[in-house]
Formats: sequence, structure tokens, C-alpha cells
Amino acid sequence: MDHVFADLSLAALYDSLNPWGPGDDFYLGLLRDAGSVLDIGCGTGRLLRRARAEGHRGRLMGLDPAAAMLVQARRARPDVEWVLGDVRVRRWQEEFDLVVMTGHAFQELVTDEEIRVCLRAARAALRDGGRLVFETRNPGARAWERWTPDRVHEITAADGTPARVWHEVRGADPDRGRVHFTETYAGPAWPAPRVNHSVLRFLDGGTLAAFLAEAGLTVTAQYGDWNRGPLTDTAPEIITVARRG
Repeated sequence: MDHVFADLSLAALYDSLNPWGPGDDFYLGLLRDAGSVLDIGCGTGRLLRRARAEGHRGRLMGLDPAAAMLVQARRARPDVEWVLGDVRVRRWQEEFDLVVMTGHAFQELVTDEEIRVCLRAARAALRDGGRLVFETRNPGARAWERWTPDRVHEITAADGTPARVWHEVRGADPDRGRVHFTETYAGPAWPAPRVNHSVLRFLDGGTLAAFLAEAGLTVTAQYGDWNRGPLTDTAPEIITVARRG
């Protein structure tokens, strides 16, 4: 878990730094048709909160290991099930029609074993006919090359406090699929800039397919963008829809 997600002052900025976009609309459309949903790595719970606000009457559960993120979720929507933890200690058996991982949460799984454990747990949580849907950045698009400190995001917290956020790659190893970078927060809320060190895993299509098959999941669709465009070598995303095999 990135330390940024465990800090209350930084967690409060997450939704401002990551405004609602096409990816959220994509997942929300899936939630509308699902009676029960598990969101792994739900963060501030924005997706489930919106679904409930729209009138979703089924079971909505958000799972996240960061208490600071779930504080935001519970404050906004206490009528959703918010669970602190991860799939290593929280498990479900055939309880959900849909399991999602949004916001590139899948890339927080850095080791092979973390990926295997998560995919097995997601499959176990699905009912017959249920779907797992998640996205990961396509390494062929080399998104990390645009994570430079000259691209500063200026945002405002809920209390009106301004903040500036920027990223800088500290090491990229495309052959191993790992990118190390820093995320820096600066503003009057802190006496000095807050620097968070992170690592993300980038999986190519072939490697991802092998992990899914090993977990007993069958890919039914893959897209390269949120408009359901084709998955190409340089498409920005690998958006995967899989069912229990």
C-alpha cells in the first residue's frame, strides 16, 4: 500500500487529483446491471458512492487496506459496506455478480504472488456467470515517460486549501515491468513538501493472459480505451473483462 493512501491529509485530496472521467463512466455502466458488486482497492469509494446515489439497491462492498481512504468513503456514504483489509485476509465465496478493480489499482500488485493471490480471490468471490473487470496501463504506450516534474497538477482541497502535485520517475525497467516514481505534494497545509515513493507493475497482454488462465479466469473481452476501442500494441489501456473459467 502506498503511504499516500494512509495519510488523512493526502487521502482527502485524492478525488480532486483524480476527477471523475470516462473510466468511471465505463465502470458505472457495469454496476447498474449488477445486483452485487465487490470493488477491490476501492479507495475513497467514489464509484460505489455514485452507484448508491443513483439508486442501486443491491449489495455494494468496497475493500481497501488504507484506513484514511475509507474514512472519506464512510463519511460520504455510510449505506455502503466498507471493509478495511485486502484479499489475503478478507475472502468471499461466490457472493458477487461483479468484481472490479478501478483507478489502475491492479498495478499496485507488484509481485507475481500478489497478482496470483488477488486473481484467485476475485474468482472465488464471483458467482457463476459473474465477471471480473479491471484495467492496467498498456506498457506499449510508455505512460511513465510523461510523468515529469514540469507537469504540475494544481488542485484544491474540500476546505479550500490549494495544493500542487507532481510526479518524477526514479527508475524504469520495462523488461521487468516495474516503474519507480515519486509523487510530491506541496502547499500551505504542510511545512515542507510531502514526497511519496511508489512502484507500479506494467504487464503486457501475454503475461496478463497467463496469470488470468492460471487463476481459472477466461477473458471474454479486452479493450484499448474507455470507448471500447481495440487493444493495440500502443493503446493506452488494457481493459479486461473475464469470467470464471
